[in-house]
Amino acid sequence: MNYHVLTLFPDMIRDCMNYSITGKAMEKGLLSLNCVNIRDYTRNKHQKVDDYIYGGGAGLLMQAEPVYLAYRALVSQMGITLPDTDGTKEEVYEAFAKKKKPRVVMMTPVGKLFTQKMAEDFSKEEDLIFLCGHYEGIDERVLEMIVTDPVCIGDYVLTGGELASMVVMDAVSRLVPGVLHNEESAQTESFSEDLLEFPQYSRPEVFMGEAVPPVLLSGHHANVEQWRREESLKRTKKYRPDLLEKASLTRKDELFLAQVEKNSPL
Repeated sequence: MNYHVLTLFPDMIRDCMNYSITGKAMEKGLLSLNCVNIRDYTRNKHQKVDDYIYGGGAGLLMQAEPVYLAYRALVSQMGITLPDTDGTKEEVYEAFAKKKKPRVVMMTPVGKLFTQKMAEDFSKEEDLIFLCGHYEGIDERVLEMIVTDPVCIGDYVLTGGELASMVVMDAVSRLVPGVLHNEESAQTESFSEDLLEFPQYSRPEVFMGEAVPPVLLSGHHANVEQWRREESLKRTKKYRPDLLEKASLTRKDELFLAQVEKNSPL
């Protein structure tokens, strides 16, 4: 997986991604990170990339030109030739008709809510471009030309798109083959089946008077799997009942949940 990030703060992205699982994956060549500083593509001698908003309003807006030029330089490395800013939107579309347009993820409140299924979809790409807005956002004209996947990670406001982009990159990275030491982890974690993950325990067997559930010490794999499934169902019903509407439930699952409902509180 090759990540390309168009940002005003490349060091912020690099510093985060160089740690832990993603950092080790980059060392192994499973992930790569290319941060493009949008300021390098402004034609303003003071590296100014923002200006006042037409029609008035608080704050400043990132201008279309430096964003477009940074993107143009990036996709040229992928063999895609786009016109300079004296060209037209139609010419941009014609260029992408000749060669596949790379996916560009833009973190924005108008985007689709980010989910595990979306992460799985993104993980199948060879290249992903992230566009990080700042200030009051980015001029709409350039967004219409280059963004393919507007995404939102939640109903709240951040100071820029960098943190949100790193959330998405982290979630996607875990699904890239070889990144996780234990491939089973990605299959059993929360949201993988639209269910929350079951509770887990480690040594010691008794901690402050609380013992590990006996079934987990039994060595009976079928019973352990049944317990874990039931605990996932109970947790999801208690904390995220909305997920159950999308989950693929067996008849056995439905009967268990009906019994849980009958015996509630959980």
